[in-house]
Amino acid sequence: MNLFFKIILLLFISISVKAGNDTINIPLNRQFFHDKINIEKRKCDKVDGNTDSVMIVGKNEKINKDVTDALFRGVNLMQEWVELNEKSNNDKIRELSYIEAMLMNFRISFNKKEIEGFEFTELVKILETILKTNDSSIIPFIEKSSYGIAKIISEVFADNSDYQESQKLIYLKYCKIHPENIITTIRSFTSEPFSDSLIYIACKNNPSKLYTYAQSVNTPEGRLIHKSNIPLVKTIATLSQLPNALMYFPFLDDLLSGKNSIELIQKFVGNDENTYDSVGYFKLLVKTEIDYHGRMTSVLKDTPIAMFGVNGLREVLKDRAIRHFINPINLLHNENNLDVRMHAIDSLSPVELYYMVVMGENEIYTSSFKHSFNRMMQRMGANTASDSLLLKVKFDYFKKFIKMAANYNKLDTFLRSMPLKNSRILMKAFVAKLEGPDGMEDATDVADSYSSITNPLLKKTILRYITENEKKCISRNNENGILVYGLLKNIFLSEDSSNKIDLTGIAGIPSVYEIDKKSLMDVNGRIAEQVFFYGDEDGKTYFPIFLNSFSSKDWKITQNPEWVEIRSVKGNVFIYANKPLDYDANLDDSAQYHLIEYLRKNDIVPTIVVHRGHSYWLQGTINRMPEDAKIVLIGSCGGYKNLNKILESSPNANIISTKEIGAGDINKPILNYINQALLNNNKISWREMWKSLSRLFNNDPNKSIYETWENYIPPYKNLGAIFIKAYNRKIEIM
Repeated sequence: MNLFFKIILLLFISISVKAGNDTINIPLNRQFFHDKINIEKRKCDKVDGNTDSVMIVGKNEKINKDVTDALFRGVNLMQEWVELNEKSNNDKIRELSYIEAMLMNFRISFNKKEIEGFEFTELVKILETILKTNDSSIIPFIEKSSYGIAKIISEVFADNSDYQESQKLIYLKYCKIHPENIITTIRSFTSEPFSDSLIYIACKNNPSKLYTYAQSVNTPEGRLIHKSNIPLVKTIATLSQLPNALMYFPFLDDLLSGKNSIELIQKFVGNDENTYDSVGYFKLLVKTEIDYHGRMTSVLKDTPIAMFGVNGLREVLKDRAIRHFINPINLLHNENNLDVRMHAIDSLSPVELYYMVVMGENEIYTSSFKHSFNRMMQRMGANTASDSLLLKVKFDYFKKFIKMAANYNKLDTFLRSMPLKNSRILMKAFVAKLEGPDGMEDATDVADSYSSITNPLLKKTILRYITENEKKCISRNNENGILVYGLLKNIFLSEDSSNKIDLTGIAGIPSVYEIDKKSLMDVNGRIAEQVFFYGDEDGKTYFPIFLNSFSSKDWKITQNPEWVEIRSVKGNVFIYANKPLDYDANLDDSAQYHLIEYLRKNDIVPTIVVHRGHSYWLQGTINRMPEDAKIVLIGSCGGYKNLNKILESSPNANIISTKEIGAGDINKPILNYINQALLNNNKISWREMWKSLSRLFNNDPNKSIYETWENYIPPYKNLGAIFIKAYNRKIEIM
């Protein structure tokens, strides 16, 4: 706040109060009540954390000035008016008590966020009007006021004859703000004429919560629900008496419109697990999702009642996709016979496979996605363009699908299966509308996907669309759009070294091309590396190979029951790896926990983190990853798709990941290169490292090794990670 304004305001307030005290003689029997008001004024003054006679309720200086004036000058004038009017002593004490109650209730409500700070000025005016006009009813003031003000006025005048009537009006105002709380708060109002309409609102907001109350038919809420004649509420009441009632909820809109019936849905839901048709139920969910999505994207923008929320269509669709299809094929990831492994999805159409993968984005394994994708394409037929699939689903979740296809190196396959013109239109839509408040995730997906596209013409087309969108945002002065599209443009251009784009300078982030050895050291000059192993068969197989990769000439290995310490003979490089103890007994998890505790107690902070295990173990590594990690090697399947999660844990990390299958024959040379660089060099150059390892793998007699290596992504090509870092950095300094 302006210091000059603050000083002038303080002087004005002190003069006003002093003038009041000079001109008014307050009897001792009322001084006590004035003192209570003054105490409340000081408490209100302190709502911003400071008792300085300036009440700060927000960033708007004029509002703060008006509120401060109302608190001190406005309340002072009311106190003076009470003393100067012709009423009895008892009336004056009661009026002073109203003023104190108003201040106290405002302070409490403001701290609870039930009233906005700027409303204090209006509250003071209303109280003054009521006091001076001697209005016998508070109803007119309750009707015209916001919920926050109305609630305080009713609490101040709790002795008013219209208090009970005012509570009904206030409750209606509350329900308008918090429709999600109607069913949990309506008990005292179930006999009121408006209760039925409120139940309808509650039902639209959260049908499953209403269903819970409808099950108890003898409670006030239950009786209210069951006597309603509103079709939606009646349907919920009927469902509440059926077994597996929640499974009908995704179809509420169709039940109400007559497009579906309880009897037809019951064929799939059944009465128990033995009569439940999981495939038929999923197919019905998919069909309904397409219909509902069509309503939402139509000109009318009609949002179905049952689309969102707990037990809403999308939550149930996701749950059933994972439960009935993704989990079964994930669990058989070691099964070589694909007919056996993928049996769970045998009866799914291309459209149903599409929804299965997009709904299971965070759960599906790399191999599960690839085999599901291949089946989806095969079942479409050799002569069917892939864009016909997107037309069938009305482009529902198409951006997520493109991102997933890109992350698993399947995007080119999908785009090549449609006319080139349509693939360009599709990618134009993919990079559109990234400037909005919810565009950050989509922009990251665009960055991730770009690096996966191998078609030069398509990449050139995408870059042109990005540039066009940047220009549009510049013409509209859309700052976020200028930032998003500008960063994407420069990040994409940097892929071609001939463009000589320095991302470090342009994006304002640490170098993605190299990392200085000193930046990896702690205050004692140590470089600590933590390797996460897991106790499955792969972990037990590769752990001895991992240990044998350290020559006794350069490294000393110290064994612990749960972990090993590998220390460089020269220099201060320490590598800590938990042993892959039996995961069935949770021993690998305990080993990791105890190792982390050991590191913490000894002030050892790893700046290099290595994940050695399948993709389904990765979340465990991320959960325990230190915030100061500067290098992160994700040597597991699909590590690339977890960039966002890794950066949330370690925002400055240089990430090495793979888009497809992680391989021990690749991870070992990468780790060896990094460790030797720590011993011999002042920095690690990712470009030099990639050139060196590319030569090594290219000369390997096993040609599949080089093919696997090509799916590993160095830090300077992790475009999604680069975009997140750059965007966050720009926002910090804006």
